[in-house]
Amino acid sequence: MPEPTKKDETENESAPPPPEKTTPQEGGNEKGKDVVIREMTSSSDEDDTSVSTPPADGVSKPAERKDSVWSLGEGAPEESEKRDDTQRSTLFIEKPQSGTVSVGGNITFIAKVEAKDLLRKPNVKWFKGKWMDLASKAGKHLQLKESFERHTKIHTFEMQIIKAKENYAGNYRCEVSYKDKFDSCSFDLEVTESSQAAPSIDIRSAFKRSGEGQDDAGELDFSGLLKRREIKQQEEEPEVDVWELLKNANPSEYEKIAFQYGITDLRGMLKRLKRMRREVKKSAAFAKGLDPAYQVDKGGKVRFMVELADPTVELKWYKNGQEIRPSAKYIFEHKGNQRILFINNCTMTDDARYYVTAGDEKCSTELFVRDPPILVTKGLEDTSTYVGERVELSCEVSEDDANVKWFRNGVELSNDPKSRYRIKVEGKKHTLIIEEAAKNDTATYSVMTTGGQSEAKLSVDLRPLKISLALEDQTVRLGQEIHLKCEISENVEGKWYKNGQLIEASDRVKLYHKGRIHRFIIPVSAVDDEGEYMFVPDAYNINIPCKVHIVDPPKLHLDGLGENNTVTVVAGNKLRLEIPISGEPPPKVFWSRGDKMVTDSGRIRAETYPDSSCLVIDAAERDDSGPFRITLKNEAGEDTALINIKVVDVPDPPQAPNVTEVGEDWCIMTWEPPANDGGSPILGYFIERKKKQSSRWMRLNFELCKETTFEPKKMIEGVAYEVRVFAVNAIGMSKPSMPSKSFVPLAVTSPPTLLAVDTVTDTTVTMKWRPPDQIGAAGLDGYVVEYCFEGSISTDLSEELGEPPFNLEADEWIVANPELTDKTKFTISGLPTGSKILVRVKAVNAAGESEPKYYPQPILVKEVIEPPKIRLPRHLKQTYTRRVGETVNLVIPFQGKPRAKVSWEKNGSPIDKNEINIRNTENDTIIFIRKAERGHSGEYDMKVEVENLVDKATIDIQIVDRPGPPEVVTIEDVWGENVNLSWKPPKDDGNAAITGYTIQKADKKSMEWFTVIEHYHRTSATINELVIGNEYYFRIFAENMCGLSEDATMTKESALIAKDGKVYKYPVYDDFDFSERPLFTQPLVNTFAVAGYNATLNCSVRGNPKPKITWMKNKVLIMNDPRYRMFSNQGVCTLEIRKPSPYDGGTYSCRAVNELGEAEVECKLEVRVIYHGVINPGEPLSLAGDNQLHSGLSFFRLLMDGVPPHIIDSYMREVQGDKTEGK
Repeated sequence: MPEPTKKDETENESAPPPPEKTTPQEGGNEKGKDVVIREMTSSSDEDDTSVSTPPADGVSKPAERKDSVWSLGEGAPEESEKRDDTQRSTLFIEKPQSGTVSVGGNITFIAKVEAKDLLRKPNVKWFKGKWMDLASKAGKHLQLKESFERHTKIHTFEMQIIKAKENYAGNYRCEVSYKDKFDSCSFDLEVTESSQAAPSIDIRSAFKRSGEGQDDAGELDFSGLLKRREIKQQEEEPEVDVWELLKNANPSEYEKIAFQYGITDLRGMLKRLKRMRREVKKSAAFAKGLDPAYQVDKGGKVRFMVELADPTVELKWYKNGQEIRPSAKYIFEHKGNQRILFINNCTMTDDARYYVTAGDEKCSTELFVRDPPILVTKGLEDTSTYVGERVELSCEVSEDDANVKWFRNGVELSNDPKSRYRIKVEGKKHTLIIEEAAKNDTATYSVMTTGGQSEAKLSVDLRPLKISLALEDQTVRLGQEIHLKCEISENVEGKWYKNGQLIEASDRVKLYHKGRIHRFIIPVSAVDDEGEYMFVPDAYNINIPCKVHIVDPPKLHLDGLGENNTVTVVAGNKLRLEIPISGEPPPKVFWSRGDKMVTDSGRIRAETYPDSSCLVIDAAERDDSGPFRITLKNEAGEDTALINIKVVDVPDPPQAPNVTEVGEDWCIMTWEPPANDGGSPILGYFIERKKKQSSRWMRLNFELCKETTFEPKKMIEGVAYEVRVFAVNAIGMSKPSMPSKSFVPLAVTSPPTLLAVDTVTDTTVTMKWRPPDQIGAAGLDGYVVEYCFEGSISTDLSEELGEPPFNLEADEWIVANPELTDKTKFTISGLPTGSKILVRVKAVNAAGESEPKYYPQPILVKEVIEPPKIRLPRHLKQTYTRRVGETVNLVIPFQGKPRAKVSWEKNGSPIDKNEINIRNTENDTIIFIRKAERGHSGEYDMKVEVENLVDKATIDIQIVDRPGPPEVVTIEDVWGENVNLSWKPPKDDGNAAITGYTIQKADKKSMEWFTVIEHYHRTSATINELVIGNEYYFRIFAENMCGLSEDATMTKESALIAKDGKVYKYPVYDDFDFSERPLFTQPLVNTFAVAGYNATLNCSVRGNPKPKITWMKNKVLIMNDPRYRMFSNQGVCTLEIRKPSPYDGGTYSCRAVNELGEAEVECKLEVRVIYHGVINPGEPLSLAGDNQLHSGLSFFRLLMDGVPPHIIDSYMREVQGDKTEGK
């Protein structure tokens, strides 16, 4: 006979979530009991309203009452587990709620997950029951949707069931996961339908079930929560209304009543009862339908019968949603309109929901398979025993391995391995075993089956107690083991007491109980362990006492002291040295220093406490250092120890430091360590300095100086300083030492510069040099000139070794001037002729001698003839011109040795030294004229002679003055409005060529002179456009390089412009066409601009009609840009760029357009940024002069770079202002 199987997932595609056959849950599950009790507290009226009526659209809201029966769901996890999952929720912010929908209606379940902390969309799955993934069932009856709200960052997941069918009811689950996070939520769906009035059935017999020989024995069948079953009418039993019994009973008795009347599926009973109460709609296909429920005994036969309204309709039978096929177990019969299904040999697997379909209509029922009740055939018997004895309570039942429950005083006993109660089953015999009975095991014990019960009383009494071994008093040495032992006649627990206080076992106190022996052990005794101990057995009014006495000789605990029991204290501080002591009885304490005892009063005193002794020293002094003895005595012995007291202090100040060497801004100082280090090693020193005239000391080092030498730096040259030292040890810093003697940092000068040979004779060498570049605050006292001969031993040795001769020993150099010379020239005399000497010069000041300046080559002591040569300056090789009254000062250098002789002549004659001053030196000659006159003009001949050698040079000097007036001015002719004049050049041209003439006219009436012609070169001229009727005079000035002549030559006669005369006919000319296409007469020029300063671009253009001017940058028209201003005046076009930046650089072009054509010019503009006065770093400039700008940038360079002059001028004023503020 085929067994019922799960419905194939591919069958009946119109029902996406097929009903799930779930495994039964254990009937003894305590959590399941809690759920049942919680459900039963609701009134029957509440249960009737727990199933919601679907609205018009077929979708019902989730049930509001979570304690309704149907909300547990089919095959759902236990209620407490679901609630734990809810509390552990980490991802859901809204969970799907249980709901009810009518057949054919729609319902939607919604779950929401917050995506605030999620990097991607979470994974969501929908399940029916425990295993069926609904993702593969999506179709016209099931739709899964998801959406995401970006504003709230919430994922919404929906499961919509469309046109629900009755087999869609059950438990569903929604799972969401993201990486290592997981969340789950279960909910129920109930599908309701109209039903006929349920017939009256025996609920108790319908729900009785026994698991004899079955796998689901004794378990609740949760698969029946959403199924309706039909049972056959059983033989009548005593009328007991279990439903009324449960409603009126205390909730704590629900399980007991259900077990007593054989009802295992309590929740299923309530659920099915509620379903049977529903009204069934009248069916068009079935004239008579199935009864709501059928009942049959196990192994019996059941008959299902329906009557069709139309016998031609095809009929199909289903069990738990699976179609039933004809077989030996299932037999189909047709009798007219009746259709009958027989199920033979019913087993517990046939306990299920059945329905039959006729077309689109369906009729369903429930089948209940019942087991016979279990009877108690042999009851329990009353038993009496003693504590510790083994107890067995036995009974016998009617069936082997039946489900039997044991109770103690009405409370059920579990067969937990950890329980002290053990239940033994041997066929029909059931035994409750207590291995070691206790006093509290006295109670009434009962056994209950589905068909009967039995009870008996158990009495457990104590045996009379005898003390076999009593506790003994003990005297224990401190630290030894305390071991107390006693023996009693009974194996019972007990408690230990000390001085009336209960003692609990711990890491220090060990309590042992083995059989009748009890032991108390403390491995290491302490003083507090002394006292009266007592053992009291449990349940007996008797005690076993003893006393423990702890003894201990005195002892000093010096573990916290340093090496050699040394205690260090800082001078001035209070010492309170606490020495822990021990001993029982408490010892007496004695302190002594040498032969003197330390009392309990005074600056040095002793203080004694029960567990310690203190040595107190107020305001410790260095003299308090030394050994102190402490002695302990009691009746058990004595102990003594020496404690070394060491009083440490800051060290004494060092002696005043000595300054051994002084430099430009540094010195070297040394000092001696302090005589007393304060009892602690010197760690280092701090150094301070101050100016002599100041009282403010400045710390020079912030890290300790380990040495007794230090080099202060960064002092001001020429200022007197003092230094002092502090010593530092572990205690602190000493007082400062006495200041050192004042000293002044001075630096020697740098070596002299430009050492050169001036003259050499047969016995002398004259050297010259320049002062040092750096002199310093010590000034310059003078110079020392030293020399040595090239043929000395040290010099030869240096040549052999290949080293320069300058590194000779000091005694090899000869001082040429025993006394310092303040001049930069010195003659070394007394030298042998023909010898070679090396020369060096040193600068000397208060700080000492500078580094020597060496002449690089040996000097031969022998006079050398140098031919004379005149080095005539370039400007004197041409005519030297000066105006009358100016000063003439000419310097002409020459060379020639020895003793060159200079002579002068003017125009071949000796110079009159009263008019012209001549000054000669060894290297040059000077001709000086304080106030030049025209008579000083002429050729000056210079001659330099050295023995027989001669050199000559000629200088042409021209002294010029303004010319005289022209000679006779004559009116040659007068016609119309014109006058023709002629004249002769002046006799005195001022010793310079006449460069032109200036002609003036004057009306005879007013005699006011007006210039007519200037810089005229000819000696005749025609004066035009004179006024007819006027009479004019004329005068003429001569002009040369010095200017106009002082006087002018005027015409002796006047020229009258007559009114009558020949009328001049002006020629007739055609009008000139001035039209012209634009033409740039001055183009744009590539230029540079300084960032931040206005720049201008200029060009000139002509054209007629006047052209229209436009400006462009990089071929882009410039319009309405406030950074640019454009001007055009008289053909001059200007573009002004306000405060340009580097981004304003580029190609600028100007375009001129008129009706005749256009023209365009362009240039490049580069904007440079000045960094500290330098344009574009990397191009340093260094030009001297007043126009030099900051950091070497000059006016000339900016001008050559194309920067407009007004911008340069503005920049110079700004830089000059910065310099003034800096000063």
